[in-house]
Amino acid sequence: MTHQSRLDKLNASLRTGELDSVILNPGPTLKYLTGLDFHLMERPVVLFYAKDQAPAIVIPELEMQKVANLPYKLQVFAYPENPSEWDAAFRKAAQALGLDGKRIGVEPRQLRLLEFRHVKSGAPEADFPDASDILAQLRLRKDKSEVEAMRRAVQIAQSALEAVLPSIKIGMTEKELSAELVMQLFKHGSEPEMPFAPIVSSGPNSANPHASPSDRKLQAGDLLVVDWGAAYGGYISDLTRTFAVGEVDEEYKKIHQIVQEANAAGRAAAKPGVPCANVDKAARDMIEKSGYGKYFTHRTGHGIGMEGHEDPYMRGDNMQLLEPGMAFTVEPGIYLPGRNGVRIEDNVVITETGADVLSDMPREIRVLG
Repeated sequence: MTHQSRLDKLNASLRTGELDSVILNPGPTLKYLTGLDFHLMERPVVLFYAKDQAPAIVIPELEMQKVANLPYKLQVFAYPENPSEWDAAFRKAAQALGLDGKRIGVEPRQLRLLEFRHVKSGAPEADFPDASDILAQLRLRKDKSEVEAMRRAVQIAQSALEAVLPSIKIGMTEKELSAELVMQLFKHGSEPEMPFAPIVSSGPNSANPHASPSDRKLQAGDLLVVDWGAAYGGYISDLTRTFAVGEVDEEYKKIHQIVQEANAAGRAAAKPGVPCANVDKAARDMIEKSGYGKYFTHRTGHGIGMEGHEDPYMRGDNMQLLEPGMAFTVEPGIYLPGRNGVRIEDNVVITETGADVLSDMPREIRVLG
């Protein structure tokens, strides 16, 4: 899909909705719609999109080369280094699109107060409702090229971790393992801006779903959780595997097997027309019937694409129906506080008839060290 067709899709959404326009600052939605990649910085960058008009962008003069020779029409309002002149550029952009007094949709999770104040100065009588749903719908169903980029991101991630596994030994720290994994991700082709820093957690730390790598050394009897991903073509992967360091207790082998079965059940439940809640229920039921339900403390999954967390969410109360092109994780876990934890996570894309599981790294418990 071309960027012009994506902009046209946004225009169609605005025509049928209650918003007159949307504003976007640097981030996944701006990049998705325009192909333009800016960093959040002290100089504000804002795209204005008003229905039935060519989009406008406010940028610092030093970024002018990025907007030269685009394959679609873009009105450019550039400002110099002096901050006292920035409001004037925003005022010109808002006036060019006739936005004062209109309903200008925003992304609350993305838009900073910095950009908002400049936009507000240019359109002081405008309302700024939440446009999250409209914008999420644009990116919700991935096309073939997007799926292939995610598939490649999965392959890079899997190859990188496989390259690291032979070097994992008792006495190695979580931070050392994390550093080696990051290096291998780059060597295997990940883009520099990875979706997140790898989670490498062992023993008691593995019972914390979002632990950060520490100076703790791997010990015999640990479970080792590695949650990692790669980026390719602007799209990401997000995977988790849990390993045994040396010989582990029978209970830890048992919970690993339960999580493995819950992961398989969640993947099997993923089909077009099925509510997201059913995926969560399928995985959760496996863990609850085993007696470990209270140790599964988070949703079963979240959407993936240009961001590590986006719609749709595999949550027990989410009755949104799965549709072809929706991509998400299936990542059940069991976390025994102060002892050990297990999570197994795969990346899934809904197809016309079922689900395409992008990840195929072995899920069975593997002994390291």
